[in-house]
Amino acid sequence: MIIGTPLSHNATKILLLGSGELGKEFVIEAMRMGIEVIAVDSYQNAPAQQVAHRYYVIDMKNGKQIKDIVYREKPDFIVPEIEAIDTDDLIDLEKEGFTVVPCAQAVKYTMNRIGIRRLAAEKVGLKTSKYAFASDIETYRKKVMEIGLPCVVKPVMSSSGKGQSVVRSLEDIDRAWYYAQENARGKGSEVIIEEFINFDYEITLLTVRTKNQGTLFCEPIGHIQVEGDYWESWQPHIMSETALNKAKEIAKKITDELGGYGIFGCEMFVKGDEVWFNEISPRPHDTGMVTLISQNMSEFEIHLRAILGLPIEIKLLSPSASYCFHAKEYGVAPIYKGVEQALSLGDVKVRIFGKPTTRPKRRMGITLATGETVEEARKKAKKAAEFIKVEVD
Repeated sequence: MIIGTPLSHNATKILLLGSGELGKEFVIEAMRMGIEVIAVDSYQNAPAQQVAHRYYVIDMKNGKQIKDIVYREKPDFIVPEIEAIDTDDLIDLEKEGFTVVPCAQAVKYTMNRIGIRRLAAEKVGLKTSKYAFASDIETYRKKVMEIGLPCVVKPVMSSSGKGQSVVRSLEDIDRAWYYAQENARGKGSEVIIEEFINFDYEITLLTVRTKNQGTLFCEPIGHIQVEGDYWESWQPHIMSETALNKAKEIAKKITDELGGYGIFGCEMFVKGDEVWFNEISPRPHDTGMVTLISQNMSEFEIHLRAILGLPIEIKLLSPSASYCFHAKEYGVAPIYKGVEQALSLGDVKVRIFGKPTTRPKRRMGITLATGETVEEARKKAKKAAEFIKVEVD
C-alpha cells in the first residue's frame, strides 16, 4: 500500500458518507496515517466534518448528489458511516470502478432489515428469532398476533435502535407501528416483527475481514440498550467457550457472505450456550467505542488498517467500559459541566462529540474507564458520566 500526501496530486483520499461520532474517530485515525478525508453529512459542522480536510452538506438520500461529489473528488475509498444512503447508487459507483467499504452489496444488505434477515436466516442458515414483515397496518396487526406477544417491532430501514419498541400488550400494537413510521430512516414504511428472545445477554462481536490475515475477532463486548439505543458497553464480556465459538462461527459466516474488507459489528443474543444472530453493521459499531481505551488498536484504527490492507494485531489491554451522557432538551451550542470531576476519578477518559445541536436523549459524548475487573470499570464509567451535565443557554 502506497500512501500519498494530503492536499496534493498524489493524495490517498477517503470520502466519508455520514459524519457522526463514529466517523469523527475514524477521521482522526485516517489523519494520523496521512490520508486526505472529505466528510459528508446532511447538516453543517457534524462531528467528523470538524476534523476532516473539507466537507459537503447534502441530502444523504439523494444518490445524484453523492455521485456528483464522487466524480468531483475521485476518492480511493468510499466509506459509509450511516445507513440512510441511496445504496443503489453505491452499487453503480462500485461497478464504475470506485471502491466502496466494505463493498456496496454489504452496505445495501445491512441497511435493509428485510435483506439482511433473509440473507442470514434463509441463505446462510443462521439461527435467528422468528420474524415477519409488514408494509401496511392491517397486515402488521395480523403478523404481530402470528409471532405472538411479547415481540419486537423495528422499521426495515433503520439503525441504532431508531424506531424500535417492544410490544408487550394489545395496547402497544398500534403505538409501535406509528413509532416505527416516525423514526424510520430511508424510504418505505415497512416494518419487521421479531420474536422476543428471552436472552441472558447481548453482545457485539467486532469481526474484521482482512486482505492478508483472514478473519480476526476482538474480545466480545457486552452492552445495555435503552429504548433500542446503546447506553453502556464493556469489554470483555465473559461467556462460555462454547457460546463464544458459536458466535465467531456465526460472525464469520455472515461476513464472508457480505464480503469486502473492514470491521463489522455483529450483534447476537446469547442464552446459556445458545447464540442467535440479531443484526450486523458493516462499519465500526457504537458499542465498540469502548475499544478507544480497552485495546491496543481501537475499532477505528482496525477499520482503517483493514481498508488499506495494513497489518493488524489486536490485544486487550485492560477490562474497560464506556457510558454515554445525553442532552435533556432542544438547543444549540451546548456547554458541558463536570468534566473535571469525571476525570478526577482516575483511569477515566472523556470524549465530547461536539454536536452543534441538542435534543432530548441525544447522545453527546461518552466516558471511558479501565479497572481491575469489568465491574469496576463499569461503575467508574457510569459515575464519571453522571458528573457531566449537558446544558444549553
